[in-house]
Amino acid sequence: MAAVPSRPAGALDRVELTVPGADRALLDRLRAASLVLAAERENTTDSQTVFAAARADYARLIGALYAEGYYSGVIRIRIDGREAAEIAPLDTPGSIGVVSIEVTPGPIFRFEKARMKPYARGTRLPPAYGDTKPAYSTAIVDAADAGVEGWRAIGHAKARVMGQSIVADHGAATIASEILLAPGPQLRFGQLRVSGYERMRLERILKIAGFPAGETFDPAKLDKVATRLRRAGVFRTVAVTEAETIGHGDTLDVELVLDEEKLRRFGFGAEVSNSEGLNLSGYWLHRNLFGGAERLRVDGAFERIGGQSGSIDYSLGVRIDRPATPVTDATAFVEARASREDVLDQTVERVALAFGLSREFGDHVSAQAGIGYLAERVSDVGGSTDYRVLTVPVALTWDSRDNLLDAHRGFYLRTDLTPFLGYASAGSGAQVKADARLYRAFGADDRFVLAGRFQLGTNIGPRLPETPASFRFWSGGGGTVRGQPYQSLGVPLARSALLSVQTGGMSFAAASAELRAAITDRIGAAAFYDAGFVGIDELFGGTGQWHAGAGIGLRYNTGIGPIRVDVAVPVSGPTGDGVQIYVGIGQAF
Repeated sequence: MAAVPSRPAGALDRVELTVPGADRALLDRLRAASLVLAAERENTTDSQTVFAAARADYARLIGALYAEGYYSGVIRIRIDGREAAEIAPLDTPGSIGVVSIEVTPGPIFRFEKARMKPYARGTRLPPAYGDTKPAYSTAIVDAADAGVEGWRAIGHAKARVMGQSIVADHGAATIASEILLAPGPQLRFGQLRVSGYERMRLERILKIAGFPAGETFDPAKLDKVATRLRRAGVFRTVAVTEAETIGHGDTLDVELVLDEEKLRRFGFGAEVSNSEGLNLSGYWLHRNLFGGAERLRVDGAFERIGGQSGSIDYSLGVRIDRPATPVTDATAFVEARASREDVLDQTVERVALAFGLSREFGDHVSAQAGIGYLAERVSDVGGSTDYRVLTVPVALTWDSRDNLLDAHRGFYLRTDLTPFLGYASAGSGAQVKADARLYRAFGADDRFVLAGRFQLGTNIGPRLPETPASFRFWSGGGGTVRGQPYQSLGVPLARSALLSVQTGGMSFAAASAELRAAITDRIGAAAFYDAGFVGIDELFGGTGQWHAGAGIGLRYNTGIGPIRVDVAVPVSGPTGDGVQIYVGIGQAF
């Protein structure tokens, strides 16, 4: 027997819920269904409200019993000893002291048969709807929904539940269920009727949406239309509604209602480390430059302000993206960027230009390809070297993470291949990179997350002196090995018989493991270990060095992404420099 005592609350002395033989699942469902218990929790003092809640609880508690497979339950609700159902609606008690709810569930019923007709090919019924399974009413509802969606998936947009037969055998404690569906005709997409746009041109809306007019109706294609428009970044809301009536020739029109975002947006970010100093970044964005969802973004960053290096790095860039160019699921972009940074013993100044196309393949896979030009000057104590390269970068990304800023499940995999043709002091060859991340949540309410990351990179073709600095690899800092100074691990480059400088390597590998734990809904903690390797030759040949770092961190969940504070120390390697502190927004990876 399960009983739930109450606390004194306003006009109610107490509410008693008694459910003989109830398990935790049934008790929780009954508690959640009861309006009387809800009134007690809310300290309701109005006896009329409590009386109305008690009368409504008969139906609500019966529904809760059905949801758990109990179809012969008996419910008694007494108000100060009187059965609530026997009190006339207009004879509300002037005051209410005790409400006693007694539920006798009876046996759990099982499906004698669980049927549906007609049945669309490919329909996936819920596992709970099957012969001999517990006869949860929710399973019947879910099965009916699945049956309708099965017909809609093959073009029958107006499929509906026509009726159902549910027969209970109380002697055998069984349910015979049969769901009857009315598929309706198979339909094709008709016209897309668009409203709510202001600055966007209609022809561009239609190109971005890629509405499949004339094709067999498919709800997944309709969802894709909405996704494309949201991804364009121009609209605050995108509402897609199917017409109520079937059009001429078994067609179905669709209403598209849009609400445009503000044209301009700006943002900024900051990250601080005790060794790297302060990193500041910001951007200005125009969402709809020429009325066709052309996105103009200007961004800049100043890094290592007050850092141990004593110099300030900068990066300035401008980029224009145009969706649905040249085809619906592709985006064309043009980008220009200038930057300066000090890395180990060298100063790198560069200007880069790029043009390319990105393409979405489904919800998780995307690809990008383009052509670029890089002009770079690398200066150190041995002088300056100029590099000029023409690049043809290609990238493939598979991203199934459930949250980009705070992933609990899924994985991320990106591979890059960049062939390059060198001029001036630059050689020719190709760079290959890979970045893999995996996330797994476990424990009660997924309070723990185990996250792992593995990075690889190598250059093939040129010798180290012929490789532009932009293609060399370093390790250390927040993006690779925490606990080690930023880009502190490289390889020696001979500038003369008596002089060598530290520079980036030709090969790179890094691995990170992090355990994240939610302490409260807002506060979390993390423990991590990072390791990195930089090699002097291509394909991980020749000599190289490892270093590693480890630490702990705190997270504060803002609802958008966590604010992160990590404290790390060097574990191994030649570049240790004491405790490193990192503060940023979002998880480290």
